[in-house]
Amino acid sequence: MTSSLHHEGELVVAIGKQGLRIKEEDAFDHVFGYAVGCDLTRRDLQAEAKKLGRPWATAKGFDFSAPIGAIVPKDEEGLEGLLSSSSGTTSSNISLRVNDDVRQDSSLDNMIWSLPEIIAHLSKYFRLMPGDLVMTGTPAGVNALDVGDSVTISCGNLPSCEFVIGESETS
Repeated sequence: MTSSLHHEGELVVAIGKQGLRIKEEDAFDHVFGYAVGCDLTRRDLQAEAKKLGRPWATAKGFDFSAPIGAIVPKDEEGLEGLLSSSSGTTSSNISLRVNDDVRQDSSLDNMIWSLPEIIAHLSKYFRLMPGDLVMTGTPAGVNALDVGDSVTISCGNLPSCEFVIGESETS
């Protein structure tokens, strides 16, 4: 249902403890673990919805619209360098490749908001629950995907997220 599917490689935070109006200094207490993922967007449907002042639901939420890699618990050995407890980021890079060509590559330090800020802000509007997944935002380089493209997203020692864009089903 799109002629313009775009990728956005992102760090994913898995929530492990319920919280509402969480303070930034308590944010990491609510984190179960981390993964990398891809926020896929039907840009043509998004642009049409924007133009008409309508919701973007069909542009952002559809079958297989947010593939993610394996979630690693926050205390897992090897994740020490991924995040720091004070700022929520380090110089770890997140990168997205399409058919082995780098499309996105940036340090987590370049995120506009730190992880504690993201969690605190979201929890003002939504009760965060165990199992919730927070997609944190994407570096520059968002671009279109075509059927058959192979996508790989990586960040630090997290397992990569890998998938191939397939044909849509007709029935």
